[in-house]
Amino acid sequence: MIEEMQCVLSNHYLRNIVWKWVYKLWNILFMFYKLIEENSTRQSEDLGSQFTEIFIKQQENVTLLLSLLEEFDFHVRWPGVKLLTSLLKQLGPQVQQIILVSPMGVSRLMDLLADSREVIRNDGVLLLQALTRSNGAIQKIVAFENAFERLLDIITEEGSSDGGIVVEDCLLLLQNLLKNNNSNQNFFKEGSYIQRMKPWFEVGDENSGWSAQKVTNLHLMLQLVRVLVSPTNPPGATSSCQKAMFQCGLLQQLCTILMATGVPADILTETINTVSEVIRGCQVNQDYFASVNAPSNPPRPAIVVLLMSMVNERQPFVLRCAVLYCFQCFLYKNQKGQGEIVSTLLPSTIDATGNSVSAGQLLCGGLFSTDSLSNWCAAVALAHALQENATQKEQLLRVQLATSIGNPPVSLLQQCTNILSQGSKIQTRVGLLMLLCTWLSNCPIAVTHFLHNSANVPFLTGQIAENLGEEEQLVQGLCALLLGISIYFNDNSLESYMKEKLKQLIEKRIGKENFIEKLGFISKHELYSRASQKPQPNFPSPEYMIFDHEFTKLVKELEGVITKAIYKSSEEDKKEEEVKKTLEQHDNIVTHYKNMIREQDLQLEELRQQVSTLKCQNEQLQTAVTQQVSQIQQHKDQYNLLKIQLGKDNQHQGSYSEGAQMNGIQPEEISRLREEIEELKRNRELLQSQLTEKDSVIENLKSSQTSGTNEQSSAIASARDFEEVAELKQELATLKSQLNSQSVEITKLQTEKQELLQKTEAFAKSAEVQGESETVIATKTTDVEGRLSALLQETKELKNEIKALSEERTAIKEQLDSSNSTIAILQTEKDKLELEITDSKKEQDDLLVLLADQDQKILSLKNKLKDLGHPVEEEDELESGDQEDEDDESEDPGKDLDRI
Repeated sequence: MIEEMQCVLSNHYLRNIVWKWVYKLWNILFMFYKLIEENSTRQSEDLGSQFTEIFIKQQENVTLLLSLLEEFDFHVRWPGVKLLTSLLKQLGPQVQQIILVSPMGVSRLMDLLADSREVIRNDGVLLLQALTRSNGAIQKIVAFENAFERLLDIITEEGSSDGGIVVEDCLLLLQNLLKNNNSNQNFFKEGSYIQRMKPWFEVGDENSGWSAQKVTNLHLMLQLVRVLVSPTNPPGATSSCQKAMFQCGLLQQLCTILMATGVPADILTETINTVSEVIRGCQVNQDYFASVNAPSNPPRPAIVVLLMSMVNERQPFVLRCAVLYCFQCFLYKNQKGQGEIVSTLLPSTIDATGNSVSAGQLLCGGLFSTDSLSNWCAAVALAHALQENATQKEQLLRVQLATSIGNPPVSLLQQCTNILSQGSKIQTRVGLLMLLCTWLSNCPIAVTHFLHNSANVPFLTGQIAENLGEEEQLVQGLCALLLGISIYFNDNSLESYMKEKLKQLIEKRIGKENFIEKLGFISKHELYSRASQKPQPNFPSPEYMIFDHEFTKLVKELEGVITKAIYKSSEEDKKEEEVKKTLEQHDNIVTHYKNMIREQDLQLEELRQQVSTLKCQNEQLQTAVTQQVSQIQQHKDQYNLLKIQLGKDNQHQGSYSEGAQMNGIQPEEISRLREEIEELKRNRELLQSQLTEKDSVIENLKSSQTSGTNEQSSAIASARDFEEVAELKQELATLKSQLNSQSVEITKLQTEKQELLQKTEAFAKSAEVQGESETVIATKTTDVEGRLSALLQETKELKNEIKALSEERTAIKEQLDSSNSTIAILQTEKDKLELEITDSKKEQDDLLVLLADQDQKILSLKNKLKDLGHPVEEEDELESGDQEDEDDESEDPGKDLDRI
């Protein structure tokens, strides 16, 4: 039947016949689907897998089924989806491989999500669930076929967390696509799909109710968030997702659920675990979580509220484990948070009134309570506050505890050892030993405090030396680890408990082989490997809560080191200490230079900022100058217009009183302007004389620099001087141009004032010659007074401009002073170069004298040779050779010496 169907489909001319066979095929497929479904129960799993294996033996069957899924007819498409889903459930990997190699196989299945019929769409989601299970290649193809967009749209359409089982199926498919698939996770983050997850956690009022489906949906949504920020993901991908969740407000929404009331216990537990992994190792998120307060009166920090649940033995075990994990993630790589937790235990920060409970008080209360699980959780939490933080280990030594009324306070370290010696439960002792091992590692001061109590070392050696049962072997291993840490990190400050003496004590009372064997009990324990796999404390019951994940890392780090330290001799220890000291010295030197480099970088940054500010100021001043120039031009234009208007008015008749009034007011202003103009002229002449002096100095420098270009070293220095001189010259040229422009403006103003004086005098004379009636004089006097007031205003503005020009002149003087200082520096450098040139000339003169003496000696020797009868070169050749030698003397005097 299937072969016949293939033949019919291959013929494109028989479309009518195809539809008849399609309906027949639907009946066959439906019967085949029912047959597989009925035989897929537990009693007949083998039979169903056999039918599936027969069907997929020929890959053309699966490809034909995929091609039929393109048909829009419901009676063809829906049974095909159900059949393919059953095939994937029976033999998933084989069917996945066939679909993967078939052309456009995955794309055809992705079209099911866009089907308008919800039945086919929902079954398509189930089909994709089975298709994407444990196959990274298909997961990537489905993700790049826009699966995230379509699935998130379906979740939104169905009501998000309030939706039905379709939302659950979509969330399961999203988990298949994202879990352990770094490529899809990166694609999900870059596609801004994390931002679309925030509305999922807007759960509404507490009275809205929590149905079973809503709890399931929200649980899967929280798990999807954890998939993106899982500690097993690459650190870079996890960090970017954590930052995106904080920026879009997803972390804030999760903290709102965390502090809300009426939330189911399993949702609250999963929310705590999700918040834990969102803040783990991310400083920004950790700082935000530290600022979250619970809605109580008075408000308390969320950390304190969570710790209260952790040390409360009436709370569910799973919830207490989640709170411990949240506290561990808050302190992971967070030295600031570690300091805040330890500071709540110090005497200076404890609230004397007792109104508020701090995190440190809760940890101490749990550490010394009667509940062994609270002891273990508090000890592990306090150990995480000390993880890789030597400063807080030293600060915790200051903590003092009041054990009973009337007795002196006891240190926290001493109280922990006292509880150990009392023989409490194994879980309590294991927690305290893990705390002590973490506290003493990499902290010689804490080791000294621990050894200072004379009862601690005998207790440890007694515990290790005894032959106890299997339950106590773990405690013996931890005691051996604690004693080994006391040896390895011992700074030999106590004479009675130096490294060598402790080794001798082990050899006498325990034996080195026995000690190493007891130390190996830790890593051989069955719960050790389970705790070392994941950082989350996930235990089925409190009895399995023995090891902490971070402590397993410490054991791996120290086990081999302690074994070597036990077998080392005293000479090897001394050599190792010397090597450590030299390494510390080198580290100190390196840190010193690093600090110097940082300081220099800061200084350079400050200088760069200063340069940038000066550039900005320079640009602002230049813009101000251009604005002032434009304003001056505008005032000139206005002044010219007024001048033209006055020229027109001079043609009319004027009164004598007007002339008298003008002559009475204006000459005083004009005399002041003349005095100011004379002062500006004097200043301009002084500046010009200074400029000529600077020009002469620069010319002298240029001439001196050009004279010293014969030597290579002086050429390089002169080139630099030329550049500096050229820059100075450019600055002086700009100053000259500014002064010239100012002088031109001043002369123009002076000439214009003189023209005005002449016009006023002519106006007065014409008024005396011609007479007018009193009414005409009165009208014109008012006009002239208005014009005079305008002229007075213009003169005031000109005075202000002159003041501005004088300020610019002072600024130019300051620039000239700075150029004088640079010229003085250049003069000193020129003097140095001249001294070097004179020295080189003296050396050349000495060489010439030596050459002359040698020439005379050679002539005398030649004459002697002639007398003896030996052949000698002609004098012309000698003269030509001498001439060439004289030409080459200036180039290389050493060659003449070599020739001689």
